[in-house]
Amino acid sequence: MKREQAEIKLRHIFGLKTFYDSQWVVIERLFEGKRVLFIEKTGFGKSLCYQFPATQFNGTTVIFSPLIALMRDQVQKLQSLGISAKAIHSNQTEEENLQIIHNAENNHIKILYIAPERMENAHWLQTARTMKLSMVVVDEAHCVSMWGHDFRPAFRRIVNLVNLLPSSFPVLATTATATKRVEQDILSQIGKNMHSMRGTLLRPNLRLRVAHVASEDEKMLWLGENIEKLPGTGIIYTGTQISTQIYANWFNYLKIPSVAYNSRVDPESRKIIEQGLLDNAYKCVVSTNALGMGIDKPDIRFIIHTQIPQSPVHYYQEIGRAGRDGRPALILLFYNPKDDLHLPKSFIESAKPSDKKYYAVINAIKSERLGLHQLIKTVNLKQTQVRVILADLIEQGIVNEVLEGKNKKYEYKFNAPQLNITTFEELRSSKFNELEKMVQYTNLKQCRMQFLCDFLGDSLPNPCENCDNDTGKHIKVTIIEPWRSRLENFKGNYFPELELEPQKGENRKNPIKHSPLVNGVAASYYGFSNVGKTLHQCKYQHGVDFPDDLVNLTLKAFYHHYRDEQFDLVLYVPPTESGNLVKNFAGKIAQALNLPISDNLRKIRTTLPQKSFETNLLKGDNVAGAFEYEPSRDIQDKSILLVDDIFDSGATIKEIGKYLSKLGAVKVAPLVIAKTVGGDI
Repeated sequence: MKREQAEIKLRHIFGLKTFYDSQWVVIERLFEGKRVLFIEKTGFGKSLCYQFPATQFNGTTVIFSPLIALMRDQVQKLQSLGISAKAIHSNQTEEENLQIIHNAENNHIKILYIAPERMENAHWLQTARTMKLSMVVVDEAHCVSMWGHDFRPAFRRIVNLVNLLPSSFPVLATTATATKRVEQDILSQIGKNMHSMRGTLLRPNLRLRVAHVASEDEKMLWLGENIEKLPGTGIIYTGTQISTQIYANWFNYLKIPSVAYNSRVDPESRKIIEQGLLDNAYKCVVSTNALGMGIDKPDIRFIIHTQIPQSPVHYYQEIGRAGRDGRPALILLFYNPKDDLHLPKSFIESAKPSDKKYYAVINAIKSERLGLHQLIKTVNLKQTQVRVILADLIEQGIVNEVLEGKNKKYEYKFNAPQLNITTFEELRSSKFNELEKMVQYTNLKQCRMQFLCDFLGDSLPNPCENCDNDTGKHIKVTIIEPWRSRLENFKGNYFPELELEPQKGENRKNPIKHSPLVNGVAASYYGFSNVGKTLHQCKYQHGVDFPDDLVNLTLKAFYHHYRDEQFDLVLYVPPTESGNLVKNFAGKIAQALNLPISDNLRKIRTTLPQKSFETNLLKGDNVAGAFEYEPSRDIQDKSILLVDDIFDSGATIKEIGKYLSKLGAVKVAPLVIAKTVGGDI
């Protein structure tokens, strides 16, 4: 097909007048049955490079994508154009996914989006062998490479599928961010007649800025004072789930429309927030990196990071979501040299475990076949770390996946080779080097856009003339006293909720039927104010009672959250290592509320401090069956206020709630001094 013919069809099907030159080069090569790796900036139109040829091929084009939001958005748009498109992903029921698979088998679907993890699904694998495939697309192709910024083991299975296809079968791999090293790794894996194409990464409309600060308060204060002055709507990226809630609540306290978005938000609420962003219902969405990829909003006017990303690759990808309409967009990174490196370092450590953790997994599996949860319990590592380690050990031929009945287990391979730690140690070193490059970015004196493009393998001959270093327009954070008072007032009236009830849409395999345990409240976040410092001093240094200001703040949280609810009894969590601190604190709370308090909830076996365990699974096991109340009849039909000092995983309070439920409690309502901030995303 000639370009002129193709553009007639383009106008008829998509309502677009013409292709970009590089788009047409990619499409032409796919028509010729070639394999193409296309590296091009966000917003350029990479999706058209596979959507158009898919409409011309006789069969089904399969797009492997890790982004459910992108699948949902593109399927909706394709269907509106009259193109038969569907997606298979975890936010749909199994019945819905099976019906789509059935339709694909019968050649009723032109474009099919699917999550890479489906490559482990036996039904899908059988379908892939029988359906009429016309093209395979690997979106976010940097996930194929272990040197990429978001490597996912499931992508390796896609590579295995692609390499079974004839060398003349059209394959497209796309990404907006790939260093030269990642590019070469993708080419070597997919290989067979693959051509690499790179577009220019320059985004001249992005106004790159960096603001150095001395505290989290300074970030919040600058944003509180200035965000309404910024044109349009935007995204504020934070490092953790808790941070999204803190910032969103701060803005809402200031009457600035805002909402928090992170991986804990249920699928239905995510759709509502994503649509709200598209409709400019908020001044900003405060999110972890869970938001952005697949959101087709061309007029995002600002993207602000309160936390330094792990690498320039992450940063370029996230800021690339702004100003896709070509109009100016503010890109601001706050950086606190004293505190902001702890979180990205912990993420790197978690994603690329040390050799000590690898050997712990190997030694555990040497002893016996273990399932994933058994293995997590044995080695006391986070689930994400164990999954990364297992994927590597399987690839190195050290561990096998086996089925025992319907259960997947892992066994040590007979005559297995020695663990090769060279690659992953090099990988860990590479990730830390990338973080150091990000620190260099914050301290640059030359063009910031040049620095980012150079890192990503696209050298710019000239400065962008738009960043703060090129224009001399730097952002300096100064604190005005009325704003400091506002922030302190916010902190004194912001009480984090303790989420203990299942979220809307959350899948719980074994929920407690009619559980009396309700969502609770904390007086503050540990680390968000001086509360954490005071708690630490009382627990581990001075050994004195928690001061009255913590009692008063916790009572304030009680009245805010529970308002006019009635309680019959106050109980407190028996201590593991803090003596009578919680008992004495609960006594003051009970006295102030004029409620009876009981000392009869006690531990019947020794438990370890919860902080010694890496996973919620082990924290739950640590306290399982550890509590008793006598006489149990005192709990029957009672509404109980359960007091503790610090809330982390919630495993202890959940266990007590389950136990009190068996004794007939009608309500168990937690009240704590502080909720930990955590490092989850």
